[in-house]
Amino acid sequence: MAIMKTNDPAEGMAAIGTRAKDVVAQVVPLGKQAGTTAVQGVANAKEWAAPRAADAVANAKEWAAPRAADAVRGAREWAAPRLEDAADAVTTSVAPAVSSALRSTARQVKPNERARPKTGIRVLLDWRLLVGIGAAAAAAGAAAAVAMRRRYASATAAAENDTTVDAPDSEQADGSAAHSEVNGRVATPGT
Repeated sequence: MAIMKTNDPAEGMAAIGTRAKDVVAQVVPLGKQAGTTAVQGVANAKEWAAPRAADAVANAKEWAAPRAADAVRGAREWAAPRLEDAADAVTTSVAPAVSSALRSTARQVKPNERARPKTGIRVLLDWRLLVGIGAAAAAAGAAAAVAMRRRYASATAAAENDTTVDAPDSEQADGSAAHSEVNGRVATPGT
């Protein structure tokens, strides 16, 4: 049957619209029914598959557990001797080199016996200290010698002044003359 029986395009479009509405009105309930059927089918599939999936997981676990344990044991049996061989190789090849390097570094880091801080009698016997004490003693001796020389010179000058000023009075009542000695003391004869 022809959709358009007229030559008028407006009437043809209206007829197409009416026919589309009729088709949609028939298809929508069929789509809803198909959706409901699909949801119900999924629910039924879930009910059917859940116990079977649980059984499959349990069976897989029962099957895989001993095989996994055997695989782990086999890996350990394979790895243990290789690790021991590697440990022996490190002990015989790397360890002596590391030990030698550590000993060499220890010798370089160890403090020198001569550089050890001195205590007690060792400080007293240090040549720098002895030279310093000797220099201080020499300076003190020189200062004492200069002081004694000045004192001697001033005492001698004072004695000369005393003898020249006291010259007329140098005679005593008994007629003896006083004279000065080298040390600057004035002595009278007979005393």
